[in-house]
Amino acid sequence: MEQTIVFDQDLIRKYDKSGPRYTSYPTAVQFHDGFDAARYREVAEATNREAGPRPLSLYFHIPFCDTVCFYCACNKVVTKDRAKAQPYLDRLYREIELQGALFDRSRPVDQLHWGGGTPTFIAHDQMRELMRVTGEHFTLRDDDTGEYSIEIDPREATAETIALLRDIGFNRMSLGVQDFEQQVQKAVNRIQSEAETFMVLEEARRRGFKSISIDLIYGLPFQTVESFGRTLEKIIDVAPDRLSVFNYAHLPEMFMPQRRINAGELPSPAEKLDILQHTIERLTQAGYVYIGMDHFARPDDELAVAQRDGTLYRNFQGYSTHAECDLVGLGATSIGMVGNTYGQNLKGLEEYYAALDAGNLAVFRGVELNPDDLLRRDVITRLICHFQLRFADVESRHGIRFADYFATELKELESLEADGLVRLAADGITVQPAGRLLIRNICMTFDRYLREQKQRRFSKVI
Repeated sequence: MEQTIVFDQDLIRKYDKSGPRYTSYPTAVQFHDGFDAARYREVAEATNREAGPRPLSLYFHIPFCDTVCFYCACNKVVTKDRAKAQPYLDRLYREIELQGALFDRSRPVDQLHWGGGTPTFIAHDQMRELMRVTGEHFTLRDDDTGEYSIEIDPREATAETIALLRDIGFNRMSLGVQDFEQQVQKAVNRIQSEAETFMVLEEARRRGFKSISIDLIYGLPFQTVESFGRTLEKIIDVAPDRLSVFNYAHLPEMFMPQRRINAGELPSPAEKLDILQHTIERLTQAGYVYIGMDHFARPDDELAVAQRDGTLYRNFQGYSTHAECDLVGLGATSIGMVGNTYGQNLKGLEEYYAALDAGNLAVFRGVELNPDDLLRRDVITRLICHFQLRFADVESRHGIRFADYFATELKELESLEADGLVRLAADGITVQPAGRLLIRNICMTFDRYLREQKQRRFSKVI
């Protein structure tokens, strides 16, 4: 497929409204407590009886951070008391045991991810023990063929940390950077040197990590095209396999740490668009492919290859090459996708601890997908991952006539076609290069819940 992008500021301004990121459909807004731990257990056990049960993907949420980054909107526990990690891990071990009992050991773990928070907040012996316990209750790959990744804060990792992570099975990592400019770092309370960042990257390469991604954020205080460009050039020089360039959404009414950011120091909307445009142009010149949303990758990276092959997928960790897995969420706030359901764990540590201390799963809400949900998820996934959709593929899979079922949506897409975002044909939909940055807008057309709900609590699409 053609993997190009056109930056049109007029179109971006016209369509820059709030909308879901579609790491799931339905989104978490539709989760409810009618889907509970008992129902989750039934669904999980039933997946073992499917013909050719799917392999597993495990997500572990480690919520602790030593210091708070003011921009952060993640579920986290900020503390300098490292002793708080062990009580959490003790409950996590119990949850691993309970969840592992639900799935046949013949189902290998093809994908594993530690996120946070800061996963490397925990001590080295705790990291090794967490992976050991996981292997007791799930069938981990021991030949390095699994996609086992971890989020790294370079301030919380040494060369010994990277060696240990590789030894216990990790082969991919993402490094949080955001911005190297000292004025920006001070404004968001994330002081991080280039030396400690690149040490981790170089050590990961030396230890044989297969893929390294770097996270940047645009729209932070004091950022300009020139200042962010300096950070970008330093990142390009070290040539990571992937980059995520996130838009900072300033929502202090929802996320308390953001109240410590001075809104008057944020770049203007026009400057923010200029930063994004320069970033896209520079990364494209450097040979990176725009995967979608915030993600860029080298042409030979697994994400770029999967997009060209039509096998790219999207889940709660973002873009993925493992569409065929059941995703098991472990740890407070984690979300899993098992069978045709989504299930989320309790968010507060006290509630999470109490459930596991009582011998119960921590799932407290979720949603079971009906045929319409499955159909619309398929449509949205195809568009957001591959920028194209063939009606015949959807019709054969779901037993519908696309033009009839989605008559309203196709009519609405005509205005997007007139603006050059999409091309409508008798056999399908193609997202045009000018529409790729606005893929969320295109997907929103097929979101039944978004159409029906009155209040929308989502970030801006750009």
